[in-house]
Amino acid sequence: MERRRFLGYLIAAPTLAVGVKLTADSVLEANALPSPAPEVSEVYDLSDLLLDSTRATANLITVVVNEDGTVSFSIPRAESGQGITTTAAVLIAEEMGIDVSDVNVTLADARPELLFNQQTQGSASVISIYTPVRVAAALARGQLVEAAATILGDEAENLRTTGGRVLSTAGSSVPFAELATAAANSVTREAITELKPVDEFTVIGTDTRRDDVRAAVTGTKKYTMDLDVPEALPTMIARPPTIKGTVESVNNLDQVRTMPGVTDVAEISTDAEPGRGTTSSAVAVRARTFGQCIDAVNALDISWGGGNVDDESDETILEQLRAADAPANLPSPTPLDEVGGVVPLATDALGEVGPVEALEQEFVFYWRSNAAMEPNVAIADVRDGEAEVWTPSQIPIVTQSQLAQVLGMTPAQVTVHVPRGGGAFGRRLFSDAALDAARVSQEIGKPVRLMWHRADECRAGRVHPMCISRVKATYSPGLGEVVSFEQRQTSVATDYTESFGDMITSQAAKLPFANELTLSQTVFLLTASVPYDLGAIVFGYNEIFDFDRFATGSVRNLNNQDFRPAQELMVDQLAAKLGEDPMEFRLNRVEDERAKACLEAVRDEGDWGRDLPEGVAQGVIVHNEYKGSVAVLAEVDTRPETAEREIRGATTGPRVRKVTVAVDVGLPINPLGLKAQMEGGVMTGIAHVFTGSLHLRDGNFLEGSWDDYRYTRHWNAPPEIDVIVMPPSGDRPGGAGELAVGAATAAVACAYARAVGEMPTSFPIGHTKDVPFEVKKFVPPLPPSPTDGLTAYPTPSAAGPAFNPAS
Repeated sequence: MERRRFLGYLIAAPTLAVGVKLTADSVLEANALPSPAPEVSEVYDLSDLLLDSTRATANLITVVVNEDGTVSFSIPRAESGQGITTTAAVLIAEEMGIDVSDVNVTLADARPELLFNQQTQGSASVISIYTPVRVAAALARGQLVEAAATILGDEAENLRTTGGRVLSTAGSSVPFAELATAAANSVTREAITELKPVDEFTVIGTDTRRDDVRAAVTGTKKYTMDLDVPEALPTMIARPPTIKGTVESVNNLDQVRTMPGVTDVAEISTDAEPGRGTTSSAVAVRARTFGQCIDAVNALDISWGGGNVDDESDETILEQLRAADAPANLPSPTPLDEVGGVVPLATDALGEVGPVEALEQEFVFYWRSNAAMEPNVAIADVRDGEAEVWTPSQIPIVTQSQLAQVLGMTPAQVTVHVPRGGGAFGRRLFSDAALDAARVSQEIGKPVRLMWHRADECRAGRVHPMCISRVKATYSPGLGEVVSFEQRQTSVATDYTESFGDMITSQAAKLPFANELTLSQTVFLLTASVPYDLGAIVFGYNEIFDFDRFATGSVRNLNNQDFRPAQELMVDQLAAKLGEDPMEFRLNRVEDERAKACLEAVRDEGDWGRDLPEGVAQGVIVHNEYKGSVAVLAEVDTRPETAEREIRGATTGPRVRKVTVAVDVGLPINPLGLKAQMEGGVMTGIAHVFTGSLHLRDGNFLEGSWDDYRYTRHWNAPPEIDVIVMPPSGDRPGGAGELAVGAATAAVACAYARAVGEMPTSFPIGHTKDVPFEVKKFVPPLPPSPTDGLTAYPTPSAAGPAFNPAS
């Protein structure tokens, strides 16, 4: 650090801040603003934490060469459509010299010995398996070559592998199938291997189609509900009409038990874990078909007890968030390192730098659902002192431990299988469905095939918490520079206990602030950043409620889906105040060269600044996270003929016409899969800006199906998405699964603001007190779905209101 620079600080809980202090001299006297020192996430981010947590058990990853010459690998990660099994196959194929199609990657059952090395979260799967999988494959290749040397009568160093064969310099070869047994070891021993240099890659970095794409589009892909588990009959649950309510009595139990197809009816606890938070309960029905389950659930006459947030609605939560964000309620900041004295907020030092002007704005972000295509599912067979469970868990070891706890068993008595999932986005970082299924199975002594109803997902499932983000920025008109940028996030508490809790505790020695902060604040620190030089930077994070009051979790991209849009909208405001083009403002201040290259790529490919009709505008941002950079340029059409068009059953509104994305993840393993991740992130970002939210009223969420929860539909999706995968900028991959979500949300929000000439401050923009759908009944618990698409919305007038930006 230079003499005139100051170190960044972390400020203690419950209001957290990371600050970059100003230069010792007056800014005006120095005639220049300092470049910010690295924020915490620029030094040690969430991907570093996740990678460090996996190192201790990385040696337990194994690759197997089969007698037919194919290669098998049981990956300790969840596959929910993100393509991690394909990525693993690419890594193995590269090191071993075998076709990707000859690598069979399956999903591992829960393996407690892996500790934190069997969790799928934080865009860290590729980062964490990259080296261990390659090392295992390289060791396997080395053994095959040694065995082939004897057969071919040549020195091992003269041999090479390609196409599943070992070739000699003389041109003779032997297939892996003939070497699999000869290369086997009789004893366990250490071995040294050498990985292939990056400049010799022929598979890594080339487009590879996902291994399950054919099965997915032909309907032959096996999900949990497709598995053949004998006697596991369909099971569904009647849940309370308010969040975390309880069953007081079932008044027609005998009658429901005699309904067609019904085999069992049982009351169960629906607590996440015994002894944690408010007790909640529900009634489960097992029947021959899911249709019979629904009929029986809706026929139940249940007297319900109240929930634990029955008096809460969007308005009351917003009031409490604002109260918690009030300066009088924030504690005095204290530093966490050896430098004495209280660390001032950036704005406290402004008197030292001359005349400045300030911008301040509050942004509101409402509740969101993970919106996975596949609802929560699990098959459970709990009998004879043992439990066997199938569920697409992102945390199978935690799931196994929780199942053992609620069933009164040891983990060794519980087997957790991990089928492929139909979407996750953080939803499967919790064991809710597995616990439901196991409790029902134990209660009735029979296997069950449990599926949540879509209404369960919206009304009783995990939600991304409602929050506000307050931004205050100051700038010097005389210097044409930003002096300070302060952002404070206040949120309903996020439950990270099942994902990052033990992991953060285990790495506390590397995170000196972790013992002083909540889990949420620590995760926030490891992910939040500003990619631009904006003078003195301060972050803050605060929470209300304990996370047991609401069932919370994080939708894809943790805090940045809220934090970054608020930030980038204010960056546009600063650019306008300083008379600069939004693109040039960012290019002049972006601190990372990779990020700058991404910005330049979308500027050129997206034709930034071209003439557009009134009501159509572009927005652009750049984002750094998970060792990667992404720039997004979005073009939004808000003209009446677009925003007010009528489509049967649709909430239309503004449309994103085109999106250009440039992404740099260091070393892209599978560019085709990387593009798909960016496209998915864009779709989620569009939903976050316009329509995707839950409405809380009187202790429950109003949405009762995908008809109501308005994730991005075809009529609001951009006709054109261009994804530019930047050339490799390093020899290691970064994370991509969440990278585009906050970035796309921010870019679309900025484009919308420029199109309508006014900055939106509440998201999604279409979240209004008067919901654009008829609220489905809470009793009976499972609202009926339309029987066909023709009678669901008989006339355009019944389609519900078009989205009116002015409202």
